[in-house]
Amino acid sequence: MTQRKFQRMLYGGDYNPNQWPVETWSEDMRIFKQAAINSASVNIFSWAKIQPSEEVYDFSELDKIIDMLTKDHYDIILATATAALPAWMFKKYPEVGRTDYEGRQHKFGQRHNACPNSLVYQKFARKIASKLAERYGDNPNITCWHVNNEYGGECFCDNCEKAFRVWLRTKYGTIEALNKAWNMDFWGHRVYEWDEIVLPNALSEGIGYEDTAFAGISLDYRRFNSDSLLENYKMERDGIREFDQNTLITTNLMGTYKNLDYFKWAKEMDIVSWDNYPSYDTPPSYSAMCHDLMRGLKEGQPFMLMEQTPSQQNWQPYNSLKRPGKMRAQSFQAVAHGSDTVQFFQLKRSVGACEKFHGAVISHAGHENTRVFKEVAELGHELEKLGNKLLDSRTKSRVGIIFDWDNYWALEYTSGPNKDLAYVDQIHQYYQAFYDKQIQVDMISVDSDFSQYDVVVGPVLYMVKEGLAERLATFVKEGGQFLTTFMSGIVNESDNVYLGGYPGPLRNLLGIWVEEIDALAPEQYNHSLFVDDTSYKCQLLCDIIHLEGAEALASYQSDFYAGSPVVTKNNFGQGKTWYVGSQLEPAGIAHIVDQVIATSQIEALVTGDSSLEITTREKAGQVYTFIINFQGEAQELPLDFVGKIDILSGKEMTKETRLASFDVIILI
Repeated sequence: MTQRKFQRMLYGGDYNPNQWPVETWSEDMRIFKQAAINSASVNIFSWAKIQPSEEVYDFSELDKIIDMLTKDHYDIILATATAALPAWMFKKYPEVGRTDYEGRQHKFGQRHNACPNSLVYQKFARKIASKLAERYGDNPNITCWHVNNEYGGECFCDNCEKAFRVWLRTKYGTIEALNKAWNMDFWGHRVYEWDEIVLPNALSEGIGYEDTAFAGISLDYRRFNSDSLLENYKMERDGIREFDQNTLITTNLMGTYKNLDYFKWAKEMDIVSWDNYPSYDTPPSYSAMCHDLMRGLKEGQPFMLMEQTPSQQNWQPYNSLKRPGKMRAQSFQAVAHGSDTVQFFQLKRSVGACEKFHGAVISHAGHENTRVFKEVAELGHELEKLGNKLLDSRTKSRVGIIFDWDNYWALEYTSGPNKDLAYVDQIHQYYQAFYDKQIQVDMISVDSDFSQYDVVVGPVLYMVKEGLAERLATFVKEGGQFLTTFMSGIVNESDNVYLGGYPGPLRNLLGIWVEEIDALAPEQYNHSLFVDDTSYKCQLLCDIIHLEGAEALASYQSDFYAGSPVVTKNNFGQGKTWYVGSQLEPAGIAHIVDQVIATSQIEALVTGDSSLEITTREKAGQVYTFIINFQGEAQELPLDFVGKIDILSGKEMTKETRLASFDVIILI
């Protein structure tokens, strides 16, 4: 199967003409044309319109929409419309609705409202996806299929409980293996028959939605739920493939969204797409990390920025306007980190319901004479001018940071030692240290090929699955640098502790033994004194470490473990391992990262310090350097780039060049 690729950078977003009178459509198209919009995502929430009853399908309105976009030479991203179920389906088949964590079965309403293991839902969802592909699949303007929308949530109904038992039987084979994996002799929870297993919700093992008495069963239910929803995606994808063998198929992901194992999902997607909605105070480094994670899901392949807002969200606590230039800067940040599209939710602001105040290219004013539209149009013409220069270009990184959903789930299910320990925050702190030093990073999985990198970083690698410790040891023996932290090497994939001392299977690799873990309340802290006499505050957790071949780079300064190591380094084969036994302040993390990159001889993209974001993409031997100013005031251009040409403006960079706040340049 040869899949079509994008022929240009897509610029557009979600368009819902079915929510508006047909006589308004031509005016929308006139306005979009002024912004150089060349694509539209349609049919996302249209199931109730195109299937008004069980046996009746009505494609007449969608035909008109597809025909209009085709005549205007749009790239069409056609959704399967299954993101919300029609009312008739709930009325006739109430079992299609979800049951929540509290055990309440839901009625018609909201979205993401289908039980993924309902055979009725599966039948109708696949059928409508197939019918859409049969009707429109030969239209060359259909550039991408968009299955469902923002998959998420969980169901705890009887259907899911039965399906969970089948899933478990496939995974474990025997009841005895399951009892051992879940440590069911704790509290006398041993089971003898598969139908004695109940799903973990508020009526059983649950303590709260994010807590559990038995992490083994709750972890497996997370895996099962992710797999169940993935099977729904594959079901619709396969329905499309009956009639369309070539068009790309995707669904929009949500960055570090907790419930779904996106590395597993990406294997089933032709191209990754995602929705980027930073809040008013989200650090640019966090958005950059999410973009890099989306790129990393398919081992460095370009992704789609499927949704962002041109102005403001509606669902966050504080829905600030994007200041002039910020939307452009955030859009180019996505491109800089690997996106081949810039798309918005939404192209036209809804007239009612909960998203009526969510930003749009066309506001409630209904015309193009707005600040937001003018910015959208300016960006559109810039992207049009760039053409396909950046399309399918790649990012080269020498540093990989591990992100793993099993670790995410397991670490945050752990009862103790500190409730403030959050997986994504820990990953982001180490990502930011490299980001601030202008060193590009790939976000990688535990299954990635570590040999591609000089440095692999695995913060809070709490769960070490079978074979991972050996692969890390091989990487370091052959000259790699591995950096990890407290709460690493503790449990296996069933959340059972590795006996014999922490950090379990990483103990020999790291050359240390962690005897105890002290938890510090928010007002408590210690200090780490490095051998070079620098000192940094440390909080959250403090490992009490014994050296077993490693050397101490820093030691605690107070409490009964004063003088014991907090940061260590170990020689292992041709490489080195680094261990950070406490939550250091950002300057302390930066101090360690400095030593790691110096050992690896990794050079930053710029000489000296800079507060600018600097990133590169490469294509056919040409390096494109993106420089973005997310600071609140103008910044000087580093001298490294004097004489380079900005392909957006055509200007040559000089010693006097300064970037205003939210300014962007792309240099060659």
